[in-house]
This record gives sequence, structure tokens and C-alpha cells, in this order.
Amino acid sequence: MAKLSDRITSITGGGSDGWEVFYRARRMVAAGETVTELTIGEHDVLTDETILDAMHRSAKGGHTGYAMVPGVAALRQAVADRLTKRTGVPTKPDNILITPGGQSALFSAHMAVCNPGDTALYVDPYYATYPGTIRAASAIPHAIETRSRDAFLPDPELVSETARAHKARSLLINSPNNPTGTVYPRTTLEGIAKACIDNDMWLISDEVYDTQIWQGDHLSPRALPSMVERTLMIGSFSKSHAMTGSRIGWIAAPEEVITKLIDLATSTTYGVPGYIQDAALFALQQGEPLEEKIAAPFRRRRDLMREILAEQSAVKAIPSNGAMYTMLDVRATGLSGLDFAQALLTKHKIAVMPGESFGNSAAGHVRVALTVADDKLSDSVRTLCQFAHDLSKETSCAS
Repeated sequence: MAKLSDRITSITGGGSDGWEVFYRARRMVAAGETVTELTIGEHDVLTDETILDAMHRSAKGGHTGYAMVPGVAALRQAVADRLTKRTGVPTKPDNILITPGGQSALFSAHMAVCNPGDTALYVDPYYATYPGTIRAASAIPHAIETRSRDAFLPDPELVSETARAHKARSLLINSPNNPTGTVYPRTTLEGIAKACIDNDMWLISDEVYDTQIWQGDHLSPRALPSMVERTLMIGSFSKSHAMTGSRIGWIAAPEEVITKLIDLATSTTYGVPGYIQDAALFALQQGEPLEEKIAAPFRRRRDLMREILAEQSAVKAIPSNGAMYTMLDVRATGLSGLDFAQALLTKHKIAVMPGESFGNSAAGHVRVALTVADDKLSDSVRTLCQFAHDLSKETSCAS
């Protein structure tokens, strides 16, 4: 067999892909066991029926052929209007490329701004695909580590120092953040913007959770001075409209960047099916009430978790101000996040994601996805806390 390319064989970096606990939980479910899955960010409700009806009407109406590669004109306009309204940054359809989901947008963004061998920075903890996405674009991923006690907020001075040391071409950030639930405040984003300007870096801003803000405000860095011309903003219908399987998102960027990204899309995805774009357009036309309906369960469950966690001291919660997750510090148990997650799955059949799946900074933590019914989440979190309490007592006695 001929040798595969270095690009394709190096995507995982030769290590774990971080999904061991998730895969194990799914094998248990397939074997007939009952497992409470608090692993991936998948809504526990299906795509709204009215959106599916719109998709069906479009498909039955004949929009099943090739769609325009940049995106259907009406959808590009609607996304541009949404961003203008929500971020305050004047945005035109020519600033928008419709993509097959946010993941495709992340890959395309790095392809647009990084040459092979360039260093691309990203913040640790990170969404599990980030390093692989950067490697797939033939760039070199380099993590900016953060600290649990700082709510995992990046230090802009460290960003700037690292950028200078590695002559970095780009920085990828994510706020509201997966996996931590952290929402970057203005001061952090202003510091990041300065680091990008001082070091002539592109900023890739993953904002797919922008409708899930529980405390504080969402600020898109495109809105900061001198940043609109160096920012590629990633959006998606997956989280805001529970359309994960529809695979539809967007990139907002300077017009000259979008022009070149259209060339890339023509050579790779050749666009997004028209009937899916029509469904996404319908979803946007429903306005904020639908987005708030989709977000409401996660806001409620975040508050529920805060109440439960306030009653105990075995685990420490990182403040979750956005997104559909809560990160828990379980280091008092003496276990790594991975060992804790495996033990919890073995003993109680509750699956959570180890912090180590998201980088070095989250070691000794676990991420809980707020993606099951309130009563099941409540029972599972109480069980998790009691399990951590018992382990902490054992650790204390052993010492």
C-alpha cells in the first residue's frame, strides 16, 4: 500500500482523541445497559417541527439540486442582518459564507489564514477538535494554557508573548466557551484584540454559543476597534436552533477573505443543500423567541446545578456563565479527571467527559453536559457529588 500523506496521518497528533469515556458509554448503551449520558453537547429535544416542515416544503418544492456555493442569497442576507443587529458591526451578504456546520467553518478559516508550517494558537481548555483542525490545515497548533482559579480565562499578555515567540499567524478563541462555560469579559477580549494587533495575527472567533448567555453579555471581538478587518467569526445553527444534524453554519469575515473561501468551498464541499439552507432561513425568521425557547432548558439546568453544588464541598464548580456545560474540579478525590470519569461510569453508569479530553489546563476536572431532563440531571449530579465526597474521604484517610 502506498504511503498516506503526513497531513492526514498527523491530525490526531499521534495521541488519544479524548473520546474514550464517550465511546465506552455508547458501547454500554448498545449492549442494553442504562447509562445517563452527560457527555456531548447534543440537545435533548429534536429540531423544532416547524423548521423540519420548512425543510420538507423546500425539498418537495424542488430545492434539491446544486445550491449557490457561497450560500442562498436570502440566507446570507439574513445572517448578515442578524450579525449587524446582535454585534453592532455593519455586515453585508458579501461578508458571509454559508458552510456545512461550524466545524467546516473552523477548518476553512484556518486554511484561509495559515500557510503550511505556520503556528496557530488556541486556548486550553478547548473544544476537542481544535488541534486536529489546525493540523488538518497543515499548521502547527500551540496551546495557550489557562488556570482553573481564573475561570479558565486566557491571559492576554501570555497570548502576546507566545505569539511573538512563535511568530504565530492566528489565534482561535471560543466564547461562550466549550468546555468551561466561561464567557470572556470585555477586558479579556480587549487584551486579546491588542495582542492580535501588536503581533499582526488573525483572530478566529468561535461564537456558536452566542445565544446561551446566563450571566454577563456576549461581545463579539469583531466589534472592537480595528478588529473587523482581522477577525473571522464562526457561527452555527447547531446550538442556537437545535439543528446539529443539519450541518449548517457560517463564516463572517472581510469580503476579500470570503471571496477566497468561496474558492475553497468550490473545491471541497461545493456548498450546502438548498433545502437545508431554506430551513435555516425559516429558523432565523422566527427571531429571538425560538432561540430563547431552545436555550431555556440549559439556563434552568445551570441554575439547578448551582443550587445542588452549593450544598456540598466535594467538588468545585467553575462559574458557568454560558453554553450548555458546567466544569467541575474533582482534584480533591485524588483522581485525574479521566480516572474519575471512568470510575463514575463503572459504579453509577453516569458518563461525563474528562477534563483531560480538552487539554492540560482542565486536568483533574470533568465536564457535565446539561443535556438530559431536569430530574435526571439533578439525580446524576447529586450522585456524582456523593461519589466524589466518598472518594475524598478515602483520600483523606489514606494520607
